[in-house]
Amino acid sequence: METGPHFRTVALVGRPNTPGIEVPLLALADQLSTCCAQVVFENDTARDIGEHRYPSVSADEIGRHADVAVVLGGDGTLLGIGRQLAPYGTPLIGINHGRLGFITDISLDEMAHVVPEMLAGHYEREERTLLEGRIVRDGRTIYEALAFNDVVVNRSGVSGMADLRLSVDGRFMYRQRSDGLIVATPTGSTAYALAAQGPILQPELAGMVLVPIAPHALSNRPIVVHDTAVVEIRFVGGRDVNVNFDMQSFTALEIDDTIVVVRSRHRVPLLHPKGWSYFATLRKKLHWNEYPSEEDE
Repeated sequence: METGPHFRTVALVGRPNTPGIEVPLLALADQLSTCCAQVVFENDTARDIGEHRYPSVSADEIGRHADVAVVLGGDGTLLGIGRQLAPYGTPLIGINHGRLGFITDISLDEMAHVVPEMLAGHYEREERTLLEGRIVRDGRTIYEALAFNDVVVNRSGVSGMADLRLSVDGRFMYRQRSDGLIVATPTGSTAYALAAQGPILQPELAGMVLVPIAPHALSNRPIVVHDTAVVEIRFVGGRDVNVNFDMQSFTALEIDDTIVVVRSRHRVPLLHPKGWSYFATLRKKLHWNEYPSEEDE
C-alpha cells in the first residue's frame, strides 16, 4: 500500500453514450464534493449526461489542473482518456461500467466506499507504458499516435494475406505472410494479443510482445522484445492493409510504407484499492478461480 497526499481536485470521466450512467456519476460527484474534493467533469461526459452544476473542462485542462481522474466505464474508456492525459502524468482510477474490466477494476457496488478511501491516500500505484507509432512513407512521417494497448497491422476482411518485413533495432528478424501483426504493451497483452495466442506480460515487465495474426507459416511465433527496442514493420506485399492504434485510429497502408513502433516516453499511473493484485484480476477475468486458490484454503 502507498499512502500519499490528498487529491483535492478530481475529474470525472464517463463512458460515452451509455444510458443511465449519469446516476452513478452524479452520485459519486455529490459524495466527493461533500466529503473531500473539488469535482469537475470532462467536457464530453458533462454534455452526454446534461450536467451543468459542476464545471466541465477539456482533457488538457484535466491534465493541467486535476490531481486525479476517476473513469467510470469499460477499459476502452480508460484507454482513451489515458492516451490524452499521458503527457501530464495524471493518475487514473477505473470503475467498471463495461464488460471485462482488466484495468477498470473497482465495481459499482464498491465505488462509494473505495474511492473516498483512495482519495484520502490509501491506494496502490503502478505505472503502465505506452507505445508511440508512426507511419513513414517515402522517408516522411505521415501519421503518428500513442497506443495504450497495441499497434496493429492487419488486412481487411476480403483481401489476401499481408506480406510484412520485420526488423528490431535495425536487424532483420523475419518476413512473414499473415493476416497481420500485433505490437502490444504489457497492458495490451491481455487484449487482442491474447486472443491471437500471445503471452500475458506482467505490467511491470520491460517488454513489448510481437504477435503474428494467423501466420501462413506456423513457425512464426509470438516473441517478447525489450521495451527499448525500435520495431520496424515494412509492408512489402498485399492489398487493403491498415494500421490502427488501440483500434481507434486507422490508416490505409501503401506498398513500402514502414510502421515504426517504440516505447513512449510517457507513462500512465493507475491507482488501485488497497490489497489489489494483478494475479487476482487474472484469476477473476480469465476464470482461473474455478478451483480454490491457496488464499482460499
